[in-house]
Amino acid sequence: MKLIDSMVIAIRSLFANKLRSSLTMLGIIIGVGSVITLMSVARGAEASIAAAYEQLGTNVLSIMPTNPEVEGGFSMSPAYALPSLTMDDARAIENVHGVENIAPVNENFITVTAGSETKSGLLHGATPAYLEVMRYSVASGQFFTEHHVAQRANVVVLGSDMVEELFGDEDAVGEQVKLKKQRFTVIGVLEAKGGAMFGISFDEVVIVPITTYQARLFPQQTATGQDAVASISFQLSDTADREMVTEEIESILRRRHNLKSDDKDDFAVVSQEQVMEIVGQVTGIFSIVLGAIASISLIVGSIGIMNIMLVSVTERTREIGIRKAVGAKRRDILMQFLIEAATMGFAGGGIGVAGGWLLSWVISQIDVGGFKLAAVVSADIIILAFMVSLIIGLASGLYPAMRAARLNPIDALHYE
Repeated sequence: MKLIDSMVIAIRSLFANKLRSSLTMLGIIIGVGSVITLMSVARGAEASIAAAYEQLGTNVLSIMPTNPEVEGGFSMSPAYALPSLTMDDARAIENVHGVENIAPVNENFITVTAGSETKSGLLHGATPAYLEVMRYSVASGQFFTEHHVAQRANVVVLGSDMVEELFGDEDAVGEQVKLKKQRFTVIGVLEAKGGAMFGISFDEVVIVPITTYQARLFPQQTATGQDAVASISFQLSDTADREMVTEEIESILRRRHNLKSDDKDDFAVVSQEQVMEIVGQVTGIFSIVLGAIASISLIVGSIGIMNIMLVSVTERTREIGIRKAVGAKRRDILMQFLIEAATMGFAGGGIGVAGGWLLSWVISQIDVGGFKLAAVVSADIIILAFMVSLIIGLASGLYPAMRAARLNPIDALHYE
């Protein structure tokens, strides 16, 4: 029997039991759709974070606090590390050759109130160098100065999304807002930058002098009782040797933190590439875990296909006997039932891919509080989903097909 004839017979058999075939494919459809959606969301998150770091440029390095008691103590989460950096640490590395525009930063989430309007955003306590290091531009008003930092002034610079939400089309410069029930004067508005990181838009920032942040909003001290800094970012000059600069900074900070030769660093100097490697590892693990969870549906689907194929073999025992009696060979019977199982797997995979693609698109359109996650459906995910569904179909149908092929034609013809 030709392959094309086996395919025609298999498809006719599936269409003869449309409801049963559809329900059998349901597990594959849900599993493939879930895998496509979850992996696409993970890819979208990784792409969003990568784009965010690319905006900062490759010449920006950051010093982060770490927990020396934990192996690999550097973490993307400030809550994981012990506060160890200070403003004096930032000043200490100003004279390192190749270091430019040092920007110590503190950060936290905060709700901003302007009249009857409120908006949540990411609060940064910073210095004037923040503008250059983070590559922002002022659209109106001004950024705060060293004088504002020295005076711990209650002034604030807002991102464009914050202004749009709180003031609409009105000029926000000179207006009053409240942060933690304290009045702040808006002295500047930033140009729209676009992009987001960890679900927070770069245009939802709220920036105050770092001394104001430390004294009046979210005070935090190091083990020595000094005001803590969450991170210190700085730019490298075009001629700077990154390794030499990193080594010199590490030497300076180890002396300042009174670390002995056998003590581990309580800080880490990281580049954007290193941060992206960490992000890639996290999102990779995230994708694997989500894929494993979604694969449960595929396992259920494969069991469903095997079960229905066994039922089909039993129901069509006389048919198999007749076909063998008129000359059908064992491989013809085997091929027919394998094609039926593979067709259900492939069709279920195709519908699942379409459903996953559609759901990924819907997720990309959802805007929750200004946060939109662009799910990225790539070709490799689609190909993988199709291949997995086809393999599941073949594997699930192998035993029922072999059982059908081994039937004795005389016994099959007498089966009631």
